[in-house]
Amino acid sequence: MSYIETTPPDQAEGEVLAMYQRQQTHFGYLPNYALLFCHRPEVMKAWAALIATIRRPMEPRRYELVTVAAARALGNSYCSLAHAKFLAELVGMEAVEAMLSEGEAALAEAERDIMAFAVKVATRAQKVGAEDIEALRAHGLADDEIFDIVAVVAGRAFFTRILDGLGAEPDAAYRELPSQLVAALCVGRPMSLS
Repeated sequence: MSYIETTPPDQAEGEVLAMYQRQQTHFGYLPNYALLFCHRPEVMKAWAALIATIRRPMEPRRYELVTVAAARALGNSYCSLAHAKFLAELVGMEAVEAMLSEGEAALAEAERDIMAFAVKVATRAQKVGAEDIEALRAHGLADDEIFDIVAVVAGRAFFTRILDGLGAEPDAAYRELPSQLVAALCVGRPMSLS
Protein backbone atom coordinates (compact mmCIF):
# COMPACT_ATOMS: atom_id res chain seq x y z
CA MET A 1 0.00 0.00 0.00
CA SER A 2 2.89 2.38 0.74
CA TYR A 3 6.58 2.31 1.54
CA ILE A 4 6.24 4.15 4.83
CA GLU A 5 4.46 3.18 8.01
CA THR A 6 1.07 4.83 8.38
CA THR A 7 -1.40 5.22 11.21
CA PRO A 8 -4.26 2.72 10.93
CA PRO A 9 -7.70 4.36 11.08
CA ASP A 10 -8.55 2.66 14.37
CA GLN A 11 -5.46 4.20 15.99
CA ALA A 12 -5.82 7.70 14.56
CA GLU A 13 -6.29 10.66 16.89
CA GLY A 14 -6.57 14.44 16.70
CA GLU A 15 -5.83 16.03 13.33
CA VAL A 16 -5.06 12.68 11.72
CA LEU A 17 -8.42 11.28 12.76
CA ALA A 18 -10.18 14.44 11.55
CA MET A 19 -8.40 14.20 8.19
CA TYR A 20 -9.29 10.51 7.83
CA GLN A 21 -12.92 11.29 8.66
CA ARG A 22 -13.08 14.08 6.04
CA GLN A 23 -11.70 11.73 3.40
CA GLN A 24 -14.04 8.91 4.45
CA THR A 25 -17.04 11.23 4.28
CA HIS A 26 -16.05 12.60 0.87
CA PHE A 27 -15.33 9.27 -0.85
CA GLY A 28 -17.37 6.79 1.17
CA TYR A 29 -14.14 4.96 2.04
CA LEU A 30 -10.68 5.95 3.24
CA PRO A 31 -8.46 6.34 0.16
CA ASN A 32 -5.01 4.78 0.27
CA TYR A 33 -3.36 8.14 -0.37
CA ALA A 34 -4.91 9.69 2.75
CA LEU A 35 -2.97 7.31 4.97
CA LEU A 36 0.31 8.81 3.73
CA PHE A 37 -0.66 12.18 5.12
CA CYS A 38 -0.93 10.85 8.68
CA HIS A 39 2.59 12.20 9.17
CA ARG A 40 1.63 15.70 8.03
CA PRO A 41 -2.13 16.23 8.07
CA GLU A 42 -1.48 19.97 7.75
CA VAL A 43 -0.01 19.29 4.28
CA MET A 44 -3.24 17.54 3.25
CA LYS A 45 -5.23 20.49 4.56
CA ALA A 46 -3.02 22.95 2.67
CA TRP A 47 -3.24 20.80 -0.49
CA ALA A 48 -7.04 20.71 -0.28
CA ALA A 49 -7.16 24.50 0.07
CA LEU A 50 -4.69 25.01 -2.80
CA ILE A 51 -6.39 22.69 -5.26
CA ALA A 52 -9.82 24.12 -4.39
CA THR A 53 -8.48 27.61 -5.11
CA ILE A 54 -6.89 26.51 -8.38
CA ARG A 55 -10.00 24.63 -9.44
CA ARG A 56 -12.61 27.26 -8.55
CA PRO A 57 -12.43 29.43 -11.69
CA MET A 58 -12.36 26.49 -14.12
CA GLU A 59 -15.34 24.83 -15.74
CA PRO A 60 -15.46 21.26 -14.27
CA ARG A 61 -15.09 19.45 -17.60
CA ARG A 62 -11.96 21.42 -18.48
CA TYR A 63 -10.51 20.87 -15.02
CA GLU A 64 -10.98 17.10 -15.29
CA LEU A 65 -9.63 16.92 -18.85
CA VAL A 66 -6.52 18.86 -17.87
CA THR A 67 -6.07 16.78 -14.73
CA VAL A 68 -6.40 13.44 -16.55
CA ALA A 69 -3.98 14.61 -19.26
CA ALA A 70 -1.44 15.77 -16.67
CA ALA A 71 -1.77 12.68 -14.47
CA ARG A 72 -1.31 10.33 -17.42
CA ALA A 73 1.68 12.31 -18.66
CA LEU A 74 3.19 12.21 -15.17
CA GLY A 75 2.72 8.43 -15.10
CA ASN A 76 0.37 8.45 -12.13
CA SER A 77 -2.31 5.76 -12.23
CA TYR A 78 -4.03 6.97 -9.06
CA CYS A 79 -4.95 10.46 -10.28
CA SER A 80 -5.60 9.22 -13.83
CA LEU A 81 -8.19 6.76 -12.56
CA ALA A 82 -9.72 9.10 -9.98
CA HIS A 83 -10.17 12.01 -12.34
CA ALA A 84 -11.42 9.88 -15.22
CA LYS A 85 -14.08 8.66 -12.78
CA PHE A 86 -14.93 12.27 -11.87
CA LEU A 87 -15.05 13.15 -15.57
CA ALA A 88 -17.40 10.21 -16.18
CA GLU A 89 -19.73 11.62 -13.53
CA LEU A 90 -19.90 14.80 -15.64
CA VAL A 91 -20.10 13.41 -19.17
CA GLY A 92 -20.83 9.68 -18.83
CA MET A 93 -18.58 6.65 -18.92
CA GLU A 94 -19.06 6.06 -22.65
CA ALA A 95 -17.87 9.59 -23.42
CA VAL A 96 -14.75 9.13 -21.30
CA GLU A 97 -13.98 5.81 -22.97
CA ALA A 98 -14.39 7.48 -26.36
CA MET A 99 -12.12 10.36 -25.33
CA LEU A 100 -9.36 7.93 -24.38
CA SER A 101 -9.76 5.51 -27.27
CA GLU A 102 -10.89 7.76 -30.11
CA GLY A 103 -9.11 10.91 -28.93
CA GLU A 104 -9.53 13.47 -31.64
CA ALA A 105 -12.95 12.28 -32.76
CA ALA A 106 -14.43 12.55 -29.26
CA LEU A 107 -13.06 15.96 -28.30
CA ALA A 108 -13.40 19.44 -29.69
CA GLU A 109 -10.23 20.84 -31.25
CA ALA A 110 -9.81 23.33 -28.41
CA GLU A 111 -10.03 20.54 -25.83
CA ARG A 112 -7.44 18.46 -27.70
CA ASP A 113 -5.09 21.43 -27.79
CA ILE A 114 -5.67 22.21 -24.11
CA MET A 115 -4.88 18.60 -23.17
CA ALA A 116 -1.78 18.57 -25.39
CA PHE A 117 -0.64 21.79 -23.73
CA ALA A 118 -1.22 20.21 -20.29
CA VAL A 119 0.94 17.25 -21.31
CA LYS A 120 3.69 19.57 -22.49
CA VAL A 121 3.62 21.54 -19.24
CA ALA A 122 3.69 18.27 -17.25
CA THR A 123 6.60 16.75 -19.15
CA ARG A 124 8.54 19.57 -20.81
CA ALA A 125 7.50 22.86 -19.22
CA GLN A 126 10.85 24.38 -20.10
CA LYS A 127 9.97 23.88 -23.79
CA VAL A 128 6.71 25.86 -23.62
CA GLY A 129 7.01 28.86 -25.89
CA ALA A 130 4.98 31.88 -26.93
CA GLU A 131 3.56 29.86 -29.83
CA ASP A 132 1.96 27.44 -27.38
CA ILE A 133 0.22 30.30 -25.60
CA GLU A 134 -0.85 31.86 -28.91
CA ALA A 135 -2.37 28.54 -30.01
CA LEU A 136 -4.58 28.56 -26.91
CA ARG A 137 -5.47 32.21 -27.41
CA ALA A 138 -6.54 31.31 -30.95
CA HIS A 139 -9.21 29.09 -29.36
CA GLY A 140 -10.45 32.09 -27.40
CA LEU A 141 -8.72 31.34 -24.10
CA ALA A 142 -7.83 34.39 -22.05
CA ASP A 143 -4.54 34.65 -20.19
CA ASP A 144 -6.16 33.90 -16.83
CA GLU A 145 -7.58 30.67 -18.29
CA ILE A 146 -4.13 29.70 -19.55
CA PHE A 147 -2.70 30.43 -16.12
CA ASP A 148 -5.39 28.16 -14.63
CA ILE A 149 -4.37 25.26 -16.88
CA VAL A 150 -0.71 25.60 -15.90
CA ALA A 151 -1.65 25.87 -12.22
CA VAL A 152 -3.73 22.67 -12.42
CA VAL A 153 -0.82 20.80 -13.99
CA ALA A 154 1.68 22.16 -11.45
CA GLY A 155 -0.62 21.21 -8.58
CA ARG A 156 -1.09 17.73 -9.99
CA ALA A 157 2.67 17.30 -10.29
CA PHE A 158 3.03 18.11 -6.58
CA PHE A 159 0.36 15.63 -5.52
CA THR A 160 1.38 12.79 -7.84
CA ARG A 161 4.99 13.02 -6.70
CA ILE A 162 3.95 12.54 -3.08
CA LEU A 163 1.77 9.56 -3.97
CA ASP A 164 4.29 7.86 -6.26
CA GLY A 165 7.29 8.78 -4.14
CA LEU A 166 5.76 6.99 -1.16
CA GLY A 167 4.25 4.07 -3.07
CA ALA A 168 0.50 4.76 -2.87
CA GLU A 169 -1.47 2.30 -4.99
CA PRO A 170 -4.77 3.35 -6.56
CA ASP A 171 -7.77 2.24 -4.52
CA ALA A 172 -9.36 -1.11 -5.31
CA ALA A 173 -12.62 0.82 -5.78
CA TYR A 174 -11.38 1.81 -9.25
CA ARG A 175 -11.69 -1.83 -10.31
CA GLU A 176 -15.37 -1.00 -10.84
CA LEU A 177 -14.40 1.06 -13.89
CA PRO A 178 -14.57 -0.65 -17.31
CA SER A 179 -11.51 -2.82 -17.90
CA GLN A 180 -10.53 -0.97 -21.10
CA LEU A 181 -10.55 2.29 -19.20
CA VAL A 182 -8.48 0.83 -16.37
CA ALA A 183 -5.94 -0.48 -18.90
CA ALA A 184 -5.67 2.97 -20.53
CA LEU A 185 -5.30 4.76 -17.19
CA CYS A 186 -2.97 2.48 -15.25
CA VAL A 187 0.10 4.28 -16.52
CA GLY A 188 2.17 3.82 -13.38
CA ARG A 189 1.53 1.85 -10.22
CA PRO A 190 -0.95 -1.03 -10.41
CA MET A 191 -4.18 -0.91 -8.45
CA SER A 192 -4.38 -2.09 -4.89
CA LEU A 193 -5.79 -5.57 -4.41
CA SER A 194 -7.70 -4.52 -1.30
